[in-house]
Amino acid sequence: MMQPTFSSYSLNCRGRLLHLQRPAVMGIINATPDSFYAGSRKQGADAAVEQAGRMLEQGALFLDLGGQSTKPGNPQLSASEEADRILPVTEAIHSAFPDAYISIDTYFSSVARQAVAAGACIINDISGGLADDHMLATAAQLQTPFICMHMRGTPETMQQQASYQHVTREVLDFFIKQVALCKQAGIRDVILDPGFGFAKTTAHNLQMLREMDLFRVMQLPVLLGISRKGTIYKTLGTTAEEALNGTTVLHTIGLLNGASILRVHDVKEAMEAIQLTEACMQA
Repeated sequence: MMQPTFSSYSLNCRGRLLHLQRPAVMGIINATPDSFYAGSRKQGADAAVEQAGRMLEQGALFLDLGGQSTKPGNPQLSASEEADRILPVTEAIHSAFPDAYISIDTYFSSVARQAVAAGACIINDISGGLADDHMLATAAQLQTPFICMHMRGTPETMQQQASYQHVTREVLDFFIKQVALCKQAGIRDVILDPGFGFAKTTAHNLQMLREMDLFRVMQLPVLLGISRKGTIYKTLGTTAEEALNGTTVLHTIGLLNGASILRVHDVKEAMEAIQLTEACMQA
């Protein structure tokens, strides 16, 4: 018989206490010209604010703002270039929706600091704090939750390092070590992101999704970021634009295995997946 799998968590977002008592949705807004899914690209503050409004209306609890694409093989911007892209968008969305929980997707501590000053209240670092020696101390000082993602190498080199004996256990080992460093630095709230698609093959991603409940041992919220990624459209032989149905399938599997936050391009459909999964669990 299907049993409820969700655990509740509390996050202190710069003095605002947020209780996650059911799975939540994080909407993706990219101030970039080259993100892998064209529908997430919102260059300019007006387009980003319009997208943010739609996502919040559809039920998104968080908005994740990114200033550069981290798709495999993509050359990376400097901190100043990333800041030039994302800070005006952050300021505009915060001004339009001051109560929204805004996450800044960056591995630069300087960009994180500026984005928090502009209205962000969560730091989402694809390197888990490894790319910038000042990131963990910055997150602690700013008193933001920290999304700690697993990746090897950089977006330019990561797929050359997709080799594991047992991917889920090795990612868990990384989390055990890195969360300890986060706590040592003074970060109060850590969210785990296994890093689907980052230094992992399709087989690794599917195995990790199937075994995701192993991360429960950390007793921390787990973010699932698999929306429209290559694992879906390469398996189905389609494209990112055609990957919504496949995304919903994998979101459902993730929810059944304990995902706390779905990071998505399509908020309405993710909210429906949560609603139906909860209904089945409670029936």
